[in-house]
Amino acid sequence: MNETITISDVDLVKGILSGEKNLYTQIVRRYNQRLYRIGMSILNDDTEVEDAMQVAYINAYQSLGKFEFRASFSTWLTRILVNECFLRIKRRDKTIIMNDDNLEAAMQQQQSNHHHSPVTKVLNTELRNILDEAIRELPEIYRVVFVMREIENMNVAETQACLAINEVNVKVRLNRAKAMLRGLLSNYYNTEDILHFHLRRCDAIVEKVMANI
Repeated sequence: MNETITISDVDLVKGILSGEKNLYTQIVRRYNQRLYRIGMSILNDDTEVEDAMQVAYINAYQSLGKFEFRASFSTWLTRILVNECFLRIKRRDKTIIMNDDNLEAAMQQQQSNHHHSPVTKVLNTELRNILDEAIRELPEIYRVVFVMREIENMNVAETQACLAINEVNVKVRLNRAKAMLRGLLSNYYNTEDILHFHLRRCDAIVEKVMANI
């Protein structure tokens, strides 16, 4: 009986650095879902998130030699994606609201933007649409923490490292996100259904990244 052998991130990185470039496809496939969800939680734009993912993967590949094996590769890669997303926000002259107390202004900004995202074309059930829109209506400082902690199951330390905030901010922002969502979501969200990155799109990202490294 054949069993699928999962190669660790560390072994993949070592193999790539030793010349086995094709192993990078496994990195891309492994992290497409996570990077897509986190990218959407920041940029809220499907097409731009895919572009940001490609740039992040290429930048990570080019910087693999600088990766310190003492750290978590997944956190290192996610941080590259987060930085790319924030750079894109700056380039399009939109303000990242980083004040936890400025909730009303953040909500108004998000409510004016969320209707234009094409993500709802991907999510094909009424429940998924409701959950997706509710999450996208969160101010981005709360939304990204919610996605990292509750959907991607990243721990507090990983979330801190990726967003460059302290432990208290992680916990406060997560609690505020939950409070905003509690009335609508309750116990009805399924993390497998939210912001799902389908296989066909995964294949496309792999092909584009490998063609550019």
